[in-house]
Amino acid sequence: MKPSARRLRSAPGIASVLPDRVLEIARRVEQAGGRLLVVGGWVRDALRGETAKDLDLEVYGLSSDSTDRLLSAFGFTPPVGKQFPVWRQTRESIDVGLPRGVDPETWESSPASLEPALARASRGRDLTLNAIAFDPLGGDLLDPLGGAADLEAGVLRMADATRFAEDPLRVLRAARLAAKLGARPDPALVKQAGRMDLSGLPGERVAGELRRVLLELERPWRAVEWLDRLGQLSCLGPIAALQGIDQDPIWHPEGDVYVHTGQVVDQAALIAKSLTPASAEILMWSALCHDFGKPDTTRRDEAGRIRSPGHARRSAERARAWLIELHVARRLIDSIEVLVKRHLDPAQFVKQGAGAKGYRRLARQLSAGGVNPVDLERLARADHLGRSTEHASAEPFAAGARFLEAARSAGVDHGVRPDVVSAAALMRGGVEAGPELGRLLARCREIQDETGWTDEARIRVRALEERRARGSG
Repeated sequence: MKPSARRLRSAPGIASVLPDRVLEIARRVEQAGGRLLVVGGWVRDALRGETAKDLDLEVYGLSSDSTDRLLSAFGFTPPVGKQFPVWRQTRESIDVGLPRGVDPETWESSPASLEPALARASRGRDLTLNAIAFDPLGGDLLDPLGGAADLEAGVLRMADATRFAEDPLRVLRAARLAAKLGARPDPALVKQAGRMDLSGLPGERVAGELRRVLLELERPWRAVEWLDRLGQLSCLGPIAALQGIDQDPIWHPEGDVYVHTGQVVDQAALIAKSLTPASAEILMWSALCHDFGKPDTTRRDEAGRIRSPGHARRSAERARAWLIELHVARRLIDSIEVLVKRHLDPAQFVKQGAGAKGYRRLARQLSAGGVNPVDLERLARADHLGRSTEHASAEPFAAGARFLEAARSAGVDHGVRPDVVSAAALMRGGVEAGPELGRLLARCREIQDETGWTDEARIRVRALEERRARGSG
C-alpha cells in the first residue's frame, strides 16, 4: 500500500481523554501561526481503547525560539538537545518536539502544507503504527504511512528502513511492541533487525527499554522471546546464557533455565500488579536475574542428577555485575542482589524449622539492601509457581505462607526493628568514641536480633558484661 498523508476519520472522542493542558497549548500554537499534533504511542493506544501515560506532541510551523517562549508559560523545562530539541513537562508527562525535516520559514498553515510535512516527519519514527497523528483541535486522525491498517492487522512495519537502522534500540522496542500488541514483525523488519549491531548500545538505554518490558507488559517474557526470534538475544547476555542449561526434570519439567526464568518472570508480573511501582520494579528485576548463576554452577552428580550448588550466591554476583553495566541505580541493585542471593531461603527456613533468631538475622541481612521478608517471599513464590510440577500448580506456595507467619511471629516480616541501643547511650555508660564503640553497637544489634529484646538497658548491660568478661579472660 502506497503511504499517503490523509485524514482517516474524525475522532473527537480521543480529545476528551487528553489533559486540558494539551488543548490549551494547541490553541496557543494555533494563535501563533502553527499547528500542534499528538503523535506516537499515545495515539496508537487510544485507537486500541487504552490511555497511555506519556504524551508526545509536535509543533509545526514555529521556530525553536518561538516554541520555547510559548511553552515556558506552561511550566516546560528548557529544551534538551540542540539538533532536535525536546521540551518536557514532568507533572503531566508531556514531551514536545519539533518535526524533523520541516522548515518553519516555509510553513503555511494549511492542510496542503501540513500533510507532506507530517509525512516527512513520520518517516523518522520507528514503526508505521507509531506514526499516526491526532489533531486535538480539529479532532482528525492523520495517517501518513498507513499505520492504522497495520495496527488493525497486527503487523509491525518500519516507517523507513534507513531511518530505522540509525538507532539499534529500535530492535528492542519492536520486540516490546510485538509482545504488548500481540503483533508480528513483517519480513522486512525481521531482516533489518537481524543484521543490526546492538553491541554498542549504552547500558542505560538497554535498561530503560528492559524496564518498560518488565513493568508494562502482562507477559514480559514474550518480548524476550521476540528478541530471540529477531536474532538479537545476545544483547541481553546473561539471559542468552540461560538457554540450553538443563535442570533436574523432577523439579523443573518445564525445560531449561531459560524456559523456567520466563515462567518465573511472567508469574512475578502477576504478583506485581498489586504492588507499588518501587516494589514491583524490585520484584521484576529480581525474578529476571534469580538464576543467572546456573550456567556457572550446573553439573551432574554421581547419581546422574542435575544440580546447581551455590547458584543463588553466584546469581547475585552475576546480577550485580550486569546491572552495574546497565547503569541501574545502586540502591535498586542492592535490593536485587540480596533478594537473588537469598531467594531459596523461604522454603529452606520452613523445611529446616528455623527459629525466631534465624528470621531476625535474615531480616537484618535483607534490610542492608532495603528489602524485607515480605519482598523475599514474593520472589520465592514466583520461583515456585514458575515450574510445571503438579505440586507447583496445585497450591499457591504453602511454604511462603508459613515463612511469613514465622517472620511475623519474630516481629520482622516487614523488616527489622530500629536499633534499641544507640551510640549515645553507650557513651553515657562510659564507652569512648572509637572502634570499640562500633564493635559494641554491632554486638547490641546482634543481641537484639538473637533475643528479640526491646529493653535498651537489658541489651546494653549484657553487651557490657560480655566486654568485661573478655577483658578479664
